Amino acid sequence: MIDQNLPVLVPVLFLLAALLAPLLGQWRRGLSYLVALLASLVNTAVALYSLYYVVVNGIVRHKFGGWVPPIGIEYVLDPLAAFMIAVVTVVSLVVLVHSRQVVKVELAGRDVPFYGVVMLLLAGFCGIVVTGDLFNLYVFLEISSLATYALIAAGEKPAPVAAFRYLIMGTIGASFYLFGLWFIYNMTGSLNMADIAAILPGVYGETGVIIGLLLMVVGIGIKMALFPLHGWLPDAYTYASSASTAFIAPIGTKIGAYVLIRILLYVFEPGYFSSQIPLADVIMWLAAAGILYGSVMAIAQKELKRMLAYSSIAQVGYIGLGLGLANPLGLIGAVLHVLNHAFMKACLFLVAGNLRVTIGHSDISRFDAALRRKMPWTMAAFTVGALSMIGIPPTAGFFSKWYLVLGGIDRGAWIMVVVILVSSLLNAVYFFRVLENTYFRPALSMDEAMGDYDHPDADIESFPREEVAPSMLVPTLVLGTGIVLLGIFNAFIVSAVIRLMVPAGL
Repeated sequence: MIDQNLPVLVPVLFLLAALLAPLLGQWRRGLSYLVALLASLVNTAVALYSLYYVVVNGIVRHKFGGWVPPIGIEYVLDPLAAFMIAVVTVVSLVVLVHSRQVVKVELAGRDVPFYGVVMLLLAGFCGIVVTGDLFNLYVFLEISSLATYALIAAGEKPAPVAAFRYLIMGTIGASFYLFGLWFIYNMTGSLNMADIAAILPGVYGETGVIIGLLLMVVGIGIKMALFPLHGWLPDAYTYASSASTAFIAPIGTKIGAYVLIRILLYVFEPGYFSSQIPLADVIMWLAAAGILYGSVMAIAQKELKRMLAYSSIAQVGYIGLGLGLANPLGLIGAVLHVLNHAFMKACLFLVAGNLRVTIGHSDISRFDAALRRKMPWTMAAFTVGALSMIGIPPTAGFFSKWYLVLGGIDRGAWIMVVVILVSSLLNAVYFFRVLENTYFRPALSMDEAMGDYDHPDADIESFPREEVAPSMLVPTLVLGTGIVLLGIFNAFIVSAVIRLMVPAGL
């Protein structure tokens, strides 16, 4: 019986936690974190079991109130949805464990509402993934967006402005999606994804269908931060608290990518957006431009979080590029990069949080060799994440890029292959700059750090260890280790799970 309720459990448990965390936190402050942690632990176990169950037994559907779709709302766990739920819950659990100390430092006194909003954010994300109804997806999209605005606003002094900018752009994106949905509903008379997919082939030639699809793609493109609709992202990631960014950056844009994949490949037939209208080519070229733009802009940044923010624009481009290639290898590369980038970016933003808590900043220009002495394990995790972002084997990032390259070759899109290779070189430039400062730049002496410049080139061993607490270090190392393990077991992940997501006709 419980197996048939699997699509409902994760979002409902997160919604319940979003209610209980602030209520119990008013009575005893520490309970808000415990409620959030317990909900995340249970949901992670449920999500991993759901992924196993779907892979072994097939799609699970839950019909609310006994109403049969398309009249009633249906939640669905297919391989793509189960995979995304697992990514969201696993990464968010690790980040949640890490967040407690960061919240105490950066959001002192605001921990109770913070954990309530985080639970609401995750409920929205998971609801988007499991729903089989396009309007219900819009509802969860708004829930997650409202939570995101709140998390971004709780940060540095410029954070409210960054949150307001995202609110404006996010509202525009949601409006585009809703207007597009109205066109689709007007042409099909249904909101259920499976029902719409069955009706659409008979009305593909209608102008309303094309307009509806384009509006929805633009709206989701803003949420996904697909170039050139990315304007909200750099400030949001930079000025939000480190804990907030660590939740939003690894998962938020990937949910937008999931919606785009779901609509273009599952609601519409794959051949429609790649052959009947040139939408696949548009997405591919915009994604390629975003890859180069984000990589070049990342090189120009001196602040680590801002560098990682522009890097995220480029990484979203890889996912868009895989989707735009419109072939099985491209889709495999895109979905695999959703998983890999979630781990990589979470690891790197946890490192940024570690640095801010320990040394009070994440200014790249102030990094030197003393940092590797003070925080050796944190910087080791950063090194693994950086190498994976560049695409050095056997880390995870190499293999998703490899599938994208194979997808480009299979389609004959040699320019896209060149873009991927050039972007890897650009990634190396801005990540090796951080590594060079950390491992090879002479450290300031203790006297020099105090303003006495008579004693340059300090002995590294003279600096005390200042590694973060285990509650922050262990999650960082777990993600760093996960990056390597995902690379080693990439073939199993692709063959056992991701290949099941390739729709017929792609």
